[in-house]
Amino acid sequence: MATSTITVFCIAADGTRAALREWLTRIKGVLVSDRGPQFDFWAIERRQICWAHLIRKFASLAEHRGRVGELGADLLMWSRVLLHSWHRVRDGEMTRAEFRIVAANLRGLIETLLDEGSRLPGKGVAGACRNILEHRDAMWRFVEQSGIEPTNNHAERELRGFVLWRKATFGSRSDRGDRFAANIKSVVHTCRKQRRPVLAYLRQAVHAALRGRATPSILPATR
Repeated sequence: MATSTITVFCIAADGTRAALREWLTRIKGVLVSDRGPQFDFWAIERRQICWAHLIRKFASLAEHRGRVGELGADLLMWSRVLLHSWHRVRDGEMTRAEFRIVAANLRGLIETLLDEGSRLPGKGVAGACRNILEHRDAMWRFVEQSGIEPTNNHAERELRGFVLWRKATFGSRSDRGDRFAANIKSVVHTCRKQRRPVLAYLRQAVHAALRGRATPSILPATR
């Protein structure tokens, strides 16, 4: 899980809904994720579906022949227009009010195509389109609400370092090792985001533990 100021890693045996609910005990804020059913416990009004995942799905539809391929290509094109417009908002080249008008038009086009796709034959086509439409309320959260990214690319980038570490070291073979790896990676990533010296924080944490004191908070200071 990653925000602009905190990254938290958790190593689990699986990524099921039960495992996530045990980890994410409080539903707070907007969760940017894919459409995986394991996230269904998170209220739909507090979710943003990742458009990078949607684009990959549309790209796979575009590889089909016939109308499915045409529909996938159209979905791919309009999705890229949407993200290009959002990048212009992010870079100060377009106002959010202008973007909302553009997004409203694109929403009509994209959802109309998905509705058509939900009735087309082909393995995995109709079901995928219906599933996306079931998440439609969480597809456009970033348009209306500032501070929300349209993709979970930030979390994917945070995870990459952990993946490379696991490949190089073969990971851990014990629960204790898993906890240490997840905790130390969380501390390092979070300190770097807050521009706090990692070694200084670790030294404070060790000294606090040796003296029986509370671990210093890794949370950013609030004003």
